[in-house]
Amino acid sequence: MGLHPPQLIVDARMLYVVWLPADPGAASALVPEELSAAEGSPVFMNQYVVDDAGQTSNADEADGFGAYSLTYLGVDLAGLDTEAGTPARWWTHYFDSSQAMIRYAAEHGVPASSGETTLELDGETLVATSFVDARPVIRTIAQVDLGTPQHATGQLRYVTRVGDELMSGRYPFVMDSAERFEVTAIEFLDVEHPVSVLRPADPLQVTFGFYSPAISFCYPGGEGPLGSTHGS
Repeated sequence: MGLHPPQLIVDARMLYVVWLPADPGAASALVPEELSAAEGSPVFMNQYVVDDAGQTSNADEADGFGAYSLTYLGVDLAGLDTEAGTPARWWTHYFDSSQAMIRYAAEHGVPASSGETTLELDGETLVATSFVDARPVIRTIAQVDLGTPQHATGQLRYVTRVGDELMSGRYPFVMDSAERFEVTAIEFLDVEHPVSVLRPADPLQVTFGFYSPAISFCYPGGEGPLGSTHGS
């Protein structure tokens, strides 16, 4: 029967960054014509790791996500902000280590494919690396100091396409994030990979970001058609 939404993940380790791309036109071209990229075509990226299957609400299911790692990227959208002012986002790439999660995400319009992600914190240096076919394609380097963790709550909004219909999903989260966080490099390591179209401008212009050693969130899998009561 498959897994039914929503699905809860707790205490993931997560690095989330938004930047201005080197080629805003190429980034915005990845957004479907029914939607518009936000000014400057900001690119978002989430690199995260779920270390144990017990951190997922589907741990006891035969087709549960299991322990997994994930990197996804895409483009911020114009005119579809949440009430709190967070922009809606369109996924363009999604590299997941869990075949069960790939199937779940793909059923809900996410461009899911295989990949691995590692997050390594050595002192105050965090290195997040995304692999596709065992080759590193993206590496993010940041300086973090957990200090007094900063507590935050809210919702992210992602728009997907299921068949011919655009769907809007709300993704609630609760997290503690590092008190100090600074991205020093975002490196696209394989210029031949299609994801390199989203590489950052030089010099790097990060507009938003955080590192959380413990974030909890839900995968609703799409709440409803875009513009409907449940997809607003």
